[in-house]
Amino acid sequence: MKRLHINLTTADLTRSVAFYTELFEHEPVVLETDYAKWSLEDPRVNFSLSTHGSEPGVDHLGIEAGEPGEFESLRARLRDSANEVFEQADVSCCYANSSKAWVRDPNGVAWETFITHGASTTYGDGSTERAEHADGAAATTACCSTTAATAGSCCI
Repeated sequence: MKRLHINLTTADLTRSVAFYTELFEHEPVVLETDYAKWSLEDPRVNFSLSTHGSEPGVDHLGIEAGEPGEFESLRARLRDSANEVFEQADVSCCYANSSKAWVRDPNGVAWETFITHGASTTYGDGSTERAEHADGAAATTACCSTTAATAGSCCI
């Protein structure tokens, strides 16, 4: 079953974790010094906080697939959207190993579709440099770097 994904950049992870733990009435399922994630059932959302984005606020939105067929369907719909899609087969990002497909909506909002294959011991490449999206727009999402786009790390 699919799950909505929301990733926020935060300037103060400790305060943000305390706030969202209270709001959601659940502790994060992943908590690192630079990242926190809740995998909630009600509402069904993968909500994460990171200190890696360029500015506090919404970094990107997405849809997490629960099984390979859902991911393939989501990727196909992105390809059919007439927007350029950036695909990553196997990347380590946000303390997870995943396959991803990224696109920007007509307003420039970054959307990712992904399926997670397991946990990772690292956030990603650790860089907060800007990268270029497939459509040439500057990328500012938390996992992106100029080396990430060529090295197959988490980037749109």
